[in-house]
Amino acid sequence: MESFTMTTTIDAETFSNLEFLAGNTSCSASELAAEAIRIYIEDQSWQTEAIKEGIRQADAGNFASADKVKSMFSKWGVNV
Repeated sequence: MESFTMTTTIDAETFSNLEFLAGNTSCSASELAAEAIRIYIEDQSWQTEAIKEGIRQADAGNFASADKVKSMFSKWGVNV
C-alpha cells in the first residue's frame, strides 16, 4: 500500500499518552497514530453515509407511521 507523510499538531497530554502506548506495544507512535486515523475515518464514513441515507429516505417521504412510533416507544415504557 502506498503511504504518505503528513504533519499534525496534538496536545502534550495526547502526545505523552501516544508515546507511552508505543513504548508498551510493538508499534511506533507513527503506526499507532496512522491506525487511529484509519479507524476514525472508517467510523465517520459509515456514520456520514447513514445520515445521507436517512436524508434520502426523508426526502422520499419514507417515515414511520404513528402506530410504529408508538410501538417502538412502548418497548421502552414510554407512552406517546
